[in-house]
Amino acid sequence: METPNLPAIRALRPAWNKGRIVGQKRPLKPKDVWAIRVRLELAENHRNLALFNMAIDSKILGCELVKMKVVDVMASSQIKERASALPSKTQKPVHFEIPAQSFDPYAVVNTPERIVK
Repeated sequence: METPNLPAIRALRPAWNKGRIVGQKRPLKPKDVWAIRVRLELAENHRNLALFNMAIDSKILGCELVKMKVVDVMASSQIKERASALPSKTQKPVHFEIPAQSFDPYAVVNTPERIVK
């Protein structure tokens, strides 16, 4: 069987990523990390500051970080020294340390915007 040559199909609109840089982005520099921390502190956005600090300190994926609950990192109103997360990719627990200076626990737990109980 011989296949006939079909005319080329032309896209009606350009691709969404035409002219954009795709792929892996460069990592944040320490200067950038501290700039983000300072802006979150000045805005008194304690929840996002705690999430950002946890993300930087633990090096786990954002989706895994969002799944974590206050109970995972706190026990009897004190921050645990070590915590673990179960990544969906590997299904192997990832253990990480939580530095005490990462965030103010009382500011995070006592904020009205806290969702997780």
